[in-house]
Amino acid sequence: MKQSLLGLCLLFSWVVTAQNFTVRGKVKDAKNGETLMGATVFLKGTTNGAITNNYGFYSLTAVKGNYTLVVSYMGYQEITKSIILNENLEFNFELNELSESLDEVVITADEPERISIKKPQMSVSKLKASTIKQMPAVLGEVDVIKSIQMLPGVTNNGEGSPGFNVRGGAVDQNLVLLDEAIIYNTSHFFGFFSVFNNDAIKDIKLYKGDIPANFGGRVSSVLDVHQKDGNSKQFALTGGIGLISSRLTAEAPLFSNKGSFLIAGRSSYAHLFMKGMDEFKDDKISFYDLNLKTNYSINKNNKIYLSGYFGRDVFDINNIIKNNYGNASGNLRWNHIFNDKLFSNLSLIYSKYDYQIVLDFVELDWVADIVNYNLKYDFKYYLNNNLKLDFGLSSIFYNLNPGEVKPTSASSPVNPLKLDEKRALESGLYISAEHKISNKLTAQYGLRLSRFNRLGGQPITNYLNNLPVVYNNQFDIYEAGEATSETNFSTNKSIKTFNNLEPRLGLSYQLNQASSIKASYTRSAQYLHLLSNTTSVTPVDVWTPSGKFIKPQLSNQYALGYYKNFNNQKYTLELETYYKTTSNRIDYIDGSDLIGNNNIETEILNGEARAYGLEFLLRKNTGKLTGWLAYTLSKSEQRTLGGNAGGPGINNGNWYNTPYDRTHDVSVTGIYKLNDSWSFSANAVFQTGRPVTYPNAQYQYEGLSIASFGNRNESRLPAYHRLDVSATYKPKKNLNRKLQGEWVFGVYNAYNRRNAASISFLQNQDTGVNEANRLSIFGIIPSITYNFKF
Repeated sequence: MKQSLLGLCLLFSWVVTAQNFTVRGKVKDAKNGETLMGATVFLKGTTNGAITNNYGFYSLTAVKGNYTLVVSYMGYQEITKSIILNENLEFNFELNELSESLDEVVITADEPERISIKKPQMSVSKLKASTIKQMPAVLGEVDVIKSIQMLPGVTNNGEGSPGFNVRGGAVDQNLVLLDEAIIYNTSHFFGFFSVFNNDAIKDIKLYKGDIPANFGGRVSSVLDVHQKDGNSKQFALTGGIGLISSRLTAEAPLFSNKGSFLIAGRSSYAHLFMKGMDEFKDDKISFYDLNLKTNYSINKNNKIYLSGYFGRDVFDINNIIKNNYGNASGNLRWNHIFNDKLFSNLSLIYSKYDYQIVLDFVELDWVADIVNYNLKYDFKYYLNNNLKLDFGLSSIFYNLNPGEVKPTSASSPVNPLKLDEKRALESGLYISAEHKISNKLTAQYGLRLSRFNRLGGQPITNYLNNLPVVYNNQFDIYEAGEATSETNFSTNKSIKTFNNLEPRLGLSYQLNQASSIKASYTRSAQYLHLLSNTTSVTPVDVWTPSGKFIKPQLSNQYALGYYKNFNNQKYTLELETYYKTTSNRIDYIDGSDLIGNNNIETEILNGEARAYGLEFLLRKNTGKLTGWLAYTLSKSEQRTLGGNAGGPGINNGNWYNTPYDRTHDVSVTGIYKLNDSWSFSANAVFQTGRPVTYPNAQYQYEGLSIASFGNRNESRLPAYHRLDVSATYKPKKNLNRKLQGEWVFGVYNAYNRRNAASISFLQNQDTGVNEANRLSIFGIIPSITYNFKF
């Protein structure tokens, strides 16, 4: 079937473009040989143009004639080349950076004006590693996750909270990819740092909506992160030394300049300082990660890549509570160019997330993990200048081990427990087209067919009336249904199969040379669920697949936007509004117990969610002062009815705020370059307080004061706000010295705002008076970091 599809595409291409010729090639950075993703290649004086793909490849077609080929990329010197197009041509280009632009911030939701206004893709933000590097960061460590939270529509659940929330979605609804490998936990230090080492990162794209058809498995967003390939020109060494952590990256050519490699390491050493404090001398909190990548060009049409990531956190409190968790991933890829119009990428991917908790005071050891193997084959077909096709297929095998509890000694009171492992196979087939319908109207439309097969290998509990949760009218509570029997499924037998069609549509209408309106619709399916009934995601939260009692989440998102460039893109304005619905969103009954539970279905109900909002982004892209102002006005709600289980549902079946609802979210980022030696940057953030549930009454029972809680999330924490500032000093360059360095001085939370991470209500045992205790994670935090490159 695949060969027939390729043959049909090739035949159609020959018929349509028999009188045309094609120019193709790759665009790279002249200094280090890195391919440039999203570079613009076009024929001057025409509407024929192309954008380089994730591997720097471009292809464009035109009728026979003489042309001027223009190659550009923001922050780089433009290249023009006169060509005679009377046959198929191949030109590879290497662009030099603009020296006066090296310290300017570039953050763009697509490409330069001639492309971004016309492209139908919307709700996507692209960041360069150089942008993130200049933003103030906590503890002096620049951070991908913290940086994207400065964009409209992106928040988190508070300081010290891992992950991020996009357009009212939960953390588990984000698909996070590092060189195509799934990353299940994006945090170090329980959310203080992300797993992404900025020195090893080349390109970051966040899709908040209008998700391309080649992505599947999540209903909120896709964060697509690509590592550098490695310097193919010369040996290079970069790094940094900070108060909490240090990092070192080495890259160099290989195989007689036919390939290159990159190895980047980062490690914290906060535990060394803790040993000098009596109260923390036996505690240990640390993390490390390692990025690896290498590539080899077999010939001009074939290239292979091998990349990997390994990271781990260790948390040890007085040798009583020990916790370690981490990600591991690997990807073997083969790029192949069939001809001037057809490009492919075949990937074999491995991902693992695991964690362990050791509680010495109860002599307990708990380990769990999730492992997946992914095979995917993607094609890009440049049919002609008006129509480009993306198509491919993928298949992911999951093995989810929710936990195994073991005693650590013969005298332990803990009984061994092995929760049932769960297996599943998720497959996808997609096709997507970018179609230039007219000079003003461009469409991007596609279809993804996803299939999820929950596989056997464990017994499935059967319940009376097929109800794992029932409503007890006498006590006004939900409780576990009555188990009647078990059905054993062999490993090669299907427990439950789901199929979903996921259409995608994007439209762009160009009003004039400087403005356009765009609209999009995205339907997505998510088959994995993160089980967590805490306000913040923790390393021990359990992933579970859809199956007999848990349905896949299905989301529909509609978006409309207006985009305008001012003064030749010196300023840009983006205004978007969206509405998103999600069905089969898991909700938890009051008092649910998820840890060590082999029958999760007895603790949950299926609900629905909705989110809508307005996003505003005004950017200044050039000059000594650059930056942006972002504002989001939004609402995120959830509702869970009793359904077949009976009863009033959660929160009496009424809509209630999700934990990640933020009515107002304002952020300002500014970078000012004073001269060649000094530059300054600042972030200012204001957010509506996170929804919480407070007690609204209390009663006495056998001498105890017991709180009675109000409706879910009807109250809020105080508003969150802070100011971060930093200054970068670069000593005058000595051209005779290969080692160059810079000093970065920063202050996080400059006016020492004690933002509330939580507020708990307790009874003072001495006075008997109820008290509210406010927990704050960070006050003011100064930092200093020395960065160097060789």
